Amino acid sequence: MIKFGPSGNSESFYAAGYSHTEEAAEFVKLRGLDCFEYSFGRGVRMTQEKALSIGAAFENAGVEISAHAPYFINFANPDDEMAAKSYGYVLDTAKILQAMGGKRVVFHPAAQGKASREEAVALTVERLKILRDYVYLNGLQGLTFCPETMGKLAQIGTVEEIARFCKIDPIYTPCVDFGHVNAREQGSLKTVADYKNLLEYLIAELGFERMEHFHVHFSKIMYSVKGEIKHLTFEDTVYGPEFEPLAVALKELRLQPYIVSESSGTQAEDALAMKTVYERI
Repeated sequence: MIKFGPSGNSESFYAAGYSHTEEAAEFVKLRGLDCFEYSFGRGVRMTQEKALSIGAAFENAGVEISAHAPYFINFANPDDEMAAKSYGYVLDTAKILQAMGGKRVVFHPAAQGKASREEAVALTVERLKILRDYVYLNGLQGLTFCPETMGKLAQIGTVEEIARFCKIDPIYTPCVDFGHVNAREQGSLKTVADYKNLLEYLIAELGFERMEHFHVHFSKIMYSVKGEIKHLTFEDTVYGPEFEPLAVALKELRLQPYIVSESSGTQAEDALAMKTVYERI
């Protein structure tokens, strides 16, 4: 079943008088949404007790929870010691998410730095093989790890690169951030065919079974010649992408992903707007 929900708490969550993550489960459920993504963007600083409390609230509400690992992960860092920190960031996120009862860990793969593109990508591949080994050693292979398509040209994370990473092991499934793809490619996602071409490529590379329930981030994003600048809301009429042609593509390809709104401050409202569009189609 396709699922829709916000990344983190929207401005309306706080305006309604809520303050704790446990309350986000009820907030999301009451708005007819199905999932929620917790961000550890600035580090994993949550006790096991808090994670269990959050997990119980989401289980009681029947809302699925995922987690975003810290933003400063870089598996292309030439310094092995720094790369080791990246393994820790992903594994720490996974362990806390497991306590929450969630199944999906989203992470940014890497930055190109001073290396050539192929050198950075090849190093990321080798490091993700090591991460795979750590995942199995820690008994975390029941979770899904989702490398994300990235929005800036200097970041590693084109659609093709993400497909390459996911071929390493079945624990990896793409997180396709359509706003990032659109920003990186200067407004490339406009029509149903644009979305279908992207999705059919990933299905051909990874198989329908892996892609059937893939992970999605969606928001409108301002961009420049260097790619992503900032996240916007669905009120924006200048930058894309639009969700409706993606909804048609998902229906025609029989895909049922987990769709997370990353709009700036209106993520709950825009998640519901996407669900409404999808159900109408």
